[in-house]
Amino acid sequence: MPLLRLYPFLIPIVVGFLCEATKICYEGFRTGNWHEGIFRAGGMPSTHSAFVTSLLIVVWQKLGMESTEFAIASVFAVIVFYDAMNSRRAIGMQAHILNKLQKWEHLVERVGHSFREVVGGIVFGGAVTWIGIWLS
Repeated sequence: MPLLRLYPFLIPIVVGFLCEATKICYEGFRTGNWHEGIFRAGGMPSTHSAFVTSLLIVVWQKLGMESTEFAIASVFAVIVFYDAMNSRRAIGMQAHILNKLQKWEHLVERVGHSFREVVGGIVFGGAVTWIGIWLS
């Protein structure tokens, strides 16, 4: 665990980049549309969910489940999961309706995640984090 001890934030950052690469590949194979771009909102798996899951596991491994930092990371993760599935999804639905009502500007409609995409992010983030901890 020396790498984790020296650079605890490195694993979540790597998880975020790998998740974005996975999202591009998943959407490319699913739709054939490879030019959507990196770091866009929505899609499978949820990078936000993967990142906070990784952060949560790293804090757990470094400081323990009884630590205040783990409690803070847990609350932060739950807020991010909720935001991805509910708040940002509602914004996307509102953008869809506004796009139908007006013609002068196209608002981005895909800003949130489905439950499946959030769970996919949690599983992806957890798996890659445990592999990162095991390798370090």
